[in-house]
Amino acid sequence: MSEVMKISAGKVAVLFGGKSAEREVSLNSGTAVLQGLQRAGVDAYPFDPATRPLAELAAFDTAFVVLHGRGGEDGSVQGALELMGIPYTGSRIMGCAVAMDKVRTKWLWRGLDLPTAKFEVVEKEKFCDKDAAAIMARLGSPVMVKPANEGSSVGMAKASDPDALLGAVQSALKYDNTVLIEAWIHGPEYTVAILDGQALPVIRMETDHEFYDYDAKYVTGDTRYLIPCGLSQAEELAMQELALKAFASVGGGGWGRVDVMRDAEGNFQLLEVNTVPGMTETSLVPKAAAAAGIDFDSLVVRILDLAR
Repeated sequence: MSEVMKISAGKVAVLFGGKSAEREVSLNSGTAVLQGLQRAGVDAYPFDPATRPLAELAAFDTAFVVLHGRGGEDGSVQGALELMGIPYTGSRIMGCAVAMDKVRTKWLWRGLDLPTAKFEVVEKEKFCDKDAAAIMARLGSPVMVKPANEGSSVGMAKASDPDALLGAVQSALKYDNTVLIEAWIHGPEYTVAILDGQALPVIRMETDHEFYDYDAKYVTGDTRYLIPCGLSQAEELAMQELALKAFASVGGGGWGRVDVMRDAEGNFQLLEVNTVPGMTETSLVPKAAAAAGIDFDSLVVRILDLAR
C-alpha cells in the first residue's frame, strides 16, 4: 500500500503547528503523522503555516491537514488549498467551518432533532452580570461553559452558581466573542472515530477531573480509556449510527470524531464534531483504529488515501 500511496499522493505536505491556541497539540499530532507516513514510504515533509507562507504549498502535490483549532480546523486553510488546487485530507470547507462552531452545530442538530443538551448562547457585547442568574435558572445547575470556536477543551469551565457562571463566561470570552452554555450532563463520556464513512469501536473516557478537560486529555496522564466501552452491542451500534448522522449533518467527510455523553436517563447526547482530531499514537482516533485492527501507520496512509 505504501508504494501505491507514494505514487498517487506525490510530494505530501503535513500541515501542523499553526497559530491557534491548540498549537502545541497540533505539533505533537503532526510530528506523529509525519513519522507514520515516512515509515510507510510516503514522500512527506513538515509544513508549519506559522513559519512558512502558504504560497510555498504550490511545491506539493497533496496536503495532510493536522492543524487543530482556528486557521486549520475552521475551513480557512481548506479554502486556500481549494484555491490552489491541492488535494487535502478531511472535511471540505463547509464541514470544517460548521463543526468548528459549536453554536451553529447545536442549532443544526436542534433543527434536525438530533439529541443534544439544552443550551443558550451569549455574545460579548450583549452579556451583562444579571444574565448569569437568568440563564442558570433556565438551564439548571451546574452548566458547562465553552468558547464557540475553540477545541481541546480550551477555555471550558463548569459553573454551579451565577457568580461562577459569570466568571466562566468572562474567561471564555477571552477566547471568543461567542460563548455556548450547556445544561450539565450527568453521565459517562464517549467518543466515536469515523474513517471513510465507517464508525470505529466506541471509546469511553473516565477521568477523576470534573470533566474531560485539557489536563485530562494532555497533561496528567491518568485518564482511563475503555475499549470495549461497556455498552451492549446494540447500544454501541446505536451510538455509532448517531455519530455518523451527526458527522454527516455538518458536512463532515474523510475522517473525524464525534463526542457523545449518556445522560442520567440513559439517553445519548451529542457534544461536538472534530474534523481534525488529535493524532498522536496515543490519541483517541488511533486508539479506536487499533481496536479495529488498523495500526497507526496504516491509519495515516488510509486517511491520506482519502484526500480529494
